[in-house]
Amino acid sequence: MSAPTATADAAPMNRRQTLEALSGLLLVLFVAMLSSTVVSTALPKIIGALNGSQTQYTWVVTATLLTATATTPIWGKLADLFNKKLLIQVAIVVFLAGSVAAGFAHSAGQLIAARAFQGIGVGGLQALVQVAIAAMIPPRERGRYNGYLGGVMALATVGGPLLGGLIVDTSWLGWRWCFFVGVPVAVVALLLLQVTLHLPTVRRDNVKIDYLGATLIAAGVSLLLVWISFVDDSFAWLSWQTGAMVGGSVLLLALAVLVESRAAEPVVPLEIVRERTTALAILGSLAVGMAMFGGAVFLGQYFQIGRGYSPTEAGLLTIPMMAGVLLSSIVAGRLITASGKIKPYIVAGSIILVAGFALLGTIDHETSLVLVGAAMFIVGVGVGMTMQNLVLAVQNTVSLKDIGAASSTVAFFRSLGGTIGVSVLGAVLARRVTDRITHDLAAAGIPTSGGSGGSTLNLAALPEPVQNIVRAAYGDATGHIFLISAGIAVVGILAALLLKPVTLRSSLDLPDTARSVAVAADAVDGAPAFDEVAVDLTGPGERARR
Repeated sequence: MSAPTATADAAPMNRRQTLEALSGLLLVLFVAMLSSTVVSTALPKIIGALNGSQTQYTWVVTATLLTATATTPIWGKLADLFNKKLLIQVAIVVFLAGSVAAGFAHSAGQLIAARAFQGIGVGGLQALVQVAIAAMIPPRERGRYNGYLGGVMALATVGGPLLGGLIVDTSWLGWRWCFFVGVPVAVVALLLLQVTLHLPTVRRDNVKIDYLGATLIAAGVSLLLVWISFVDDSFAWLSWQTGAMVGGSVLLLALAVLVESRAAEPVVPLEIVRERTTALAILGSLAVGMAMFGGAVFLGQYFQIGRGYSPTEAGLLTIPMMAGVLLSSIVAGRLITASGKIKPYIVAGSIILVAGFALLGTIDHETSLVLVGAAMFIVGVGVGMTMQNLVLAVQNTVSLKDIGAASSTVAFFRSLGGTIGVSVLGAVLARRVTDRITHDLAAAGIPTSGGSGGSTLNLAALPEPVQNIVRAAYGDATGHIFLISAGIAVVGILAALLLKPVTLRSSLDLPDTARSVAVAADAVDGAPAFDEVAVDLTGPGERARR
């Protein structure tokens, strides 16, 4: 591996400089999250207007998650090799292009394709924001700033559904503005980052990018997710299509592991993945991603189709979950910074997440909104205490030069879990809804025509008796997928319990790594080790001495 040819780190930023740079990064994070949440309550109307089906409804979400998942580790590795600021700006431009294309879509297929391209930018943003923050703020102090991340997450997740509902309920705007609305925000973020974000670049000689490994990972993951989305609908579990897709995915991923083990600059460094904390954080992130993304994405559909509320009302009804995310992330972040302990909060959050989904698993189309709101608040608290802290636990174990690969690896598996969760739970929901509608239509003496009543989300085109049956089917089936989410989230508890109880470090880099970098720098200059270089080893104000 090539050695750095320039100083590996700059002097620690003061609080004002950190907050100024953080403002642009948080706005970027807001834009990325808004792209998903702004359509959550609007999606039933969007798919209805495009005459889409339940499968296409799921794929509008899955397409973005799929490409974001496949590209996240690539963006993260590039951040370890090239200028982080430039990469963030490139990701924003890709995101902008995808947003504009989605806004001009004239069919569900075009919308899915545009969302897939948009996901490439989202994958970059969700990885690179974490990397940039890790390059500015030591792990111990990062707990405090996680509160800001939680605030942005809550604002985007609460404001997104409200904004999306308001847009589709406003006749002179229309659903296309759900995609156009993020464009000016992204442009502002692009300009703000140009002014405020100043990160040092570690330049290396003879940099090698693992194109083959990146291609194999993306192809293997994508093929697996395509199979998950279509199995038991377009073809049977035991079929030649299943054999070809699953076998092909396993082969591609096995080849990827072989390539990564031999690559000079692997996209996903295996020595990092094999480390205990990283491996457990990956397992926990998979479970949290499957449960959180897979369950929460259907809440807007539950309130609108299952309960008959407007998109704006559905957005308002999701506020309890986001309040839980905001409150728990701020409180837990400050407690982590004060104590340096992170495991107790991850364990508690994992348990709370399971409890919240178990309570949501009891809902149907007539459940009290007070109970639904309480359950969503509990889920939000669990998400706020686990999601960012799992990434923080991994960042604490790796050196600064590997922070991009480590952070993006956890984000990759969380996004992978979310994509699998949306696909699997969407398929389960579609099957249960179709079976329930077919049964109820037959019981009511209403003739069915190929199950069309269950395949379309354009309820306005259905007779009122059929509308009532469809609403009841969606309302009752949603509780079932939340129960599945609770079962998946139990894996997160087990992973959290097995984490090592460590105290977060107060330096940007690992002490041993920082010392070796300083020695190398002095050797290059021809000076004795540590004569001229001051390296922060343990905390603010404590410097390595001669």
